[in-house]
Amino acid sequence: MNNVMQATWVELFKARRSKVPLLTGLGFTLAPLAGGFFMIILKDPEFARRVGLISAKAQLVAGVADWPTYLELLAQATAIGGLILFSLVGSWVFGREYSDRTVKDLLALPTSRPAIVAAKFTVIATWSAVLVAIIYLIGLSVGALVGLPQGSTQLILQGGVTIAITAGLTIASITPIIFFASAGHGYLPPMGVAILAIFLAQIIAVAGWGEYFPWSIPALYSQGENLAMISYLVVILTGVVGIWGTFIWWELADQTR
Repeated sequence: MNNVMQATWVELFKARRSKVPLLTGLGFTLAPLAGGFFMIILKDPEFARRVGLISAKAQLVAGVADWPTYLELLAQATAIGGLILFSLVGSWVFGREYSDRTVKDLLALPTSRPAIVAAKFTVIATWSAVLVAIIYLIGLSVGALVGLPQGSTQLILQGGVTIAITAGLTIASITPIIFFASAGHGYLPPMGVAILAIFLAQIIAVAGWGEYFPWSIPALYSQGENLAMISYLVVILTGVVGIWGTFIWWELADQTR
């Protein structure tokens, strides 16, 4: 346990010295800001046309400018945008050891390989959770500035719970993607897999099988779909397989570079 804690502090120190946390935070901040912009247009489309935000012929997506719609947008952004950003976080945490050629030095330390992997996954989960908390808090501020109606405390708390569960499902679903940062020795393989996962998630969801596909499930949940228990089990199993596969890789693979 002490080894895991020490390794976790080391990983946090690496992240603190990098610009990647700042960049991912700025990237995720676009979600509540874009949602607020969309709410402004929905709230007063005539004003938006007058100031040139949209043309007179523009057709708005069906929706109303209120807290339920805005919180649902944030949940969907967590599911879809989170799949990319959380994968980027995981790719950096594992892949940088290969890109910087520090993996052999890391394994030479008096810290077990399982402890190193556990520390990295702990940092990924913590980092991703902080990003979600940031967009939720910024989202509340943006919604208040826009003056969205129907904003009871219970509704906002329930929206926060939905966003948190969506984030949990998304984080669990990216562990197989993170595996490819180790197996592929770098950043590009996992990001390629992440893009493929998003592409397949859209197609499979449209085909009606999204509730059985792990990378479609977070987005379906964020939209208020009534998912069966099998969907949650699929995501949990996916998360376990990804973590287990990464542990096995680091324990058995020859790290020659």
